[in-house]
Amino acid sequence: MKETFKYALILGLICFLASSVLAVVNSLTEPIIKAQKEKEESLALKELLPQAAVFKPYYDDEEKMLFYRGYDRNNQLDGFVLKPGQRGYSSDIEVLVSLDLNLKIINIKILSQNETPALGTRILEIPFLGQFKNKSLESLREVQAISGATISSAAVINSVKKKILELQNRLEEEMKSGG
Repeated sequence: MKETFKYALILGLICFLASSVLAVVNSLTEPIIKAQKEKEESLALKELLPQAAVFKPYYDDEEKMLFYRGYDRNNQLDGFVLKPGQRGYSSDIEVLVSLDLNLKIINIKILSQNETPALGTRILEIPFLGQFKNKSLESLREVQAISGATISSAAVINSVKKKILELQNRLEEEMKSGG
């Protein structure tokens, strides 16, 4: 019994030390990782809507970021960038989509995904992403899912549709309220 208690105490101490080290490492690396993600997103915004000089995020009432408004050098609205995301086959897929003022897709970029290599990762390829260009909400039904990766590609398509519809509704509300 004494021996068991001794081993339990040693194991408990090892677990405590290991978790303490992990907590310290996490607290040190978390701000760095966050800053890197913000930098990558900022570069992606500029890549997707290159004519915009400034991007201003728009939040809902719960402080959740809904979309970015892109403004040119004269502070004129130039377009929108949406950040849809949805669960794919094996991971969350995070996307950035730029839209013109008529809500037609200018460009699309997958920010993060961890889908099945050679299947789900085909959502990163130009033949799939290229289908989105110049599409409106109504014409997104023309975008073809990838054979063998229908869950991953459908996640991208559906998340983009949902976000465009959300933006469209938000803009209609603003028009009605005069904002």
